[in-house]
Amino acid sequence: MLDRLSALPATVGTVLAATVTAGALLAATPVLAQPAATSMASVAAKIQPHRAIYAMSLGSARNGAKVSDVRGRMMFEWADACDGWTTEQRFQLRFVYSEGDDMAMNTNYTTWEAKNGLRYRFNVRKLVNGELDEEVRGEANLQADGAGTAQFTKPEPQEMELPAGTMFPTAHTLAILDHAERNEPFFTRTIFDGSDAEGPTEVSTVTGKPGAPKESGKDPLLKVGKSWPVRMAFFPLQSDSAQPEYEMSLRLLENGIAESMQIDYGDFTVNAVLEKIEALPKSGC
Repeated sequence: MLDRLSALPATVGTVLAATVTAGALLAATPVLAQPAATSMASVAAKIQPHRAIYAMSLGSARNGAKVSDVRGRMMFEWADACDGWTTEQRFQLRFVYSEGDDMAMNTNYTTWEAKNGLRYRFNVRKLVNGELDEEVRGEANLQADGAGTAQFTKPEPQEMELPAGTMFPTAHTLAILDHAERNEPFFTRTIFDGSDAEGPTEVSTVTGKPGAPKESGKDPLLKVGKSWPVRMAFFPLQSDSAQPEYEMSLRLLENGIAESMQIDYGDFTVNAVLEKIEALPKSGC
């Protein structure tokens, strides 16, 4: 599903380069207890607000794939807004199909998420070949147990129940880092990101062993602390299938910066390689 690329904001904390195969193993992973607030606060204190530019391209296409090429850029910004985290993702992608047709997709996805993980606002605007294709807007609220509601104002007004244990995207990214720090490599969460009106997704995550940052030819922001390979599998919440809708891999630094990513849609993959990284100020609040 090409439109799922617009969901990346929710998953930049999601990890690829793990050597473990996701599939049914991930689907069977038990849900763990929510991370302790103290450990999550420790993880959040290490986050470096930043703006990153990624070059995106086709990684591989399996026999029979309808996509023959993908090219473009993604800008991802993670900022500290005192009482919350803001993210913005902008995609400019061109897909070329095996039949010869092509499609230009521009997506802008912005969010605000309370630092306690209980409130969330989202806005998605997607253009296909210069024409408005989809617009999603709304907000969501959770109780302490993760149950809550999402209210959409676009594409049409609707209210959606969120099951207990739901997390928003930035909280999920912090949870990945927290589990990695505590050497707990397997966990599954229900994530609501507002990237479309279809509701929450079950995300199963595997983190690999930590590695030290590479020293040569790297920006100082990429030389800080540990990093982990992460692989995530995304399942529609109501599906009984052991096969994920798509998978995502990346290498995640403890400061929240993703060095590289790959999205696997089954019949083709899309690579995202970091081209430029810029530090943004911490709030100081």
